[in-house]
Amino acid sequence: ALHDFDLRHALAMLPRSPLFWLVFVGFYLTAPASEWFIYRRLWNIPPSCLAALLRKLVCNELLLGYLGEAYLYTWARRRVNMAAAPFGAIKDVAVLSAIAGNGVTLASLALIWPFVGNTQLGLESRPVIWSLGFVLATSIVVMLLRGRIFTLDRRELWFIMRVHLLLIGAVTALTALLWHLVLPEVPVTWWMLLATMRMLISRLPLVPNKDVVFAGLAAFTLGHETQIAALMTMMASLILLTHVLVGGGLVLTDLMRKGEDE
Repeated sequence: ALHDFDLRHALAMLPRSPLFWLVFVGFYLTAPASEWFIYRRLWNIPPSCLAALLRKLVCNELLLGYLGEAYLYTWARRRVNMAAAPFGAIKDVAVLSAIAGNGVTLASLALIWPFVGNTQLGLESRPVIWSLGFVLATSIVVMLLRGRIFTLDRRELWFIMRVHLLLIGAVTALTALLWHLVLPEVPVTWWMLLATMRMLISRLPLVPNKDVVFAGLAAFTLGHETQIAALMTMMASLILLTHVLVGGGLVLTDLMRKGEDE
């Protein structure tokens, strides 16, 4: 019954403002657009190839992580004039995405470290320390073996890294803006802080119950426990529904093209 109440409350919070939906579209397209920007430089692909990157996103989010990379590899192999060695490029982009996330995680953790030991935040020091060690270890291993791991030249690798860092910043800022548009009484600077915290918590591998931890952190920081829970439920449901609609639309488009070819 409580879950049904939260869901009804979440649906009631769904904004009707065109600005919210405009920002949401930008938020949803930021990741595939950034990847298109990368692969346009590597493979010289046209804007129409953004659909393939949307399929990759939907595969990763609805089916299995990195299944989207496998789809992108098979898609690129059918276009050998665009990419002579697509596997190496896709691998490098994925590895650099993880390294960029690790770097931002470490930087964010350094900023909030004075608050980590506060049990009211629901974030215990020991899991955070172990997570920090894991993130550091994986990053160090990748850097030590970079000559064997990476395929692209250094100039392209730095370009991809810059795009990934800009993507993380853009997604964090757009997330904060979306939350602010739903609950405008909370200043956007607080939402920016919480969006950074959520990104940090989501990337700590050994911290359990990440959603519960973040919900407790948000409620502790801002109060309004019911509104915060409803907001997170609404956003998660909206993103999931968007994945389903985009995936269904892409499948329908493929079927219509096959029908026209026949």
